[in-house]
Amino acid sequence: MTTPAKSSDAPAEPTGVAAQDWAQASVDPQYRAAVVDLIGALAYGELAAFERLAEDAKLAPTLGDKAELAKMASAEFHHFEQLRARLTEIGAEPTQAMEPFVAALDGFHKQTAPSDWLEGLVKAYVGDSIASDFYREVAARLDADTRQLVLAVLDDTGHASFAIEKVRAAIDADPRVGGRLALWARRLMGEALSQSQRVVADRDALSTMLVGGVADGFDLAEVGRMFSRITEAHTKRMAALGLAA
Repeated sequence: MTTPAKSSDAPAEPTGVAAQDWAQASVDPQYRAAVVDLIGALAYGELAAFERLAEDAKLAPTLGDKAELAKMASAEFHHFEQLRARLTEIGAEPTQAMEPFVAALDGFHKQTAPSDWLEGLVKAYVGDSIASDFYREVAARLDADTRQLVLAVLDDTGHASFAIEKVRAAIDADPRVGGRLALWARRLMGEALSQSQRVVADRDALSTMLVGGVADGFDLAEVGRMFSRITEAHTKRMAALGLAA
């Protein structure tokens, strides 16, 4: 009796740091510094998302839309609280961990301030999804405890289906809206990728982890493939919105 071959679709077993827990992996001080950076960046991103959604709610055309965005903003703040608590738990000061990422993230939001309700929806859907894709790619290389936390706070707050419904309805009502929003989404994509690359380049521990110097990071070729995968996912999201990439 022959043993059946394993399916090529089966997920690979974690190896190296990805097979360890935080207590084991954090013995390496450079890995610990990289994780503090990563959680700090993610925490400030969630805090900024909360602020932005609360602000975007003011642009909502109906009371129901306003309430929906307020609920999403609340979910983002809960994610922030989880990350802040984790930073404290591992002995990092949350404000200090977030501070290095404030300028880049605030700069991104300043450069991509929406001019209306629909641009705000597209920004939240496209911009947040690009960031989530990036963190999910990195999470695969993290210790089990940190990976579980990162993936938990990247859970969809409901914005995806909400944005798709509202944007598609707007395009159906006025097809000219589609061209404007497609240009806006392309701009968001470029700014988001640039911002991600700047954040990584400015933080030695984080960049070293990504290019394979700490734990089981990406090599340089894999970093390129990672950004290609993020771009492909963006194209699919654009199609879901009814926009051309």
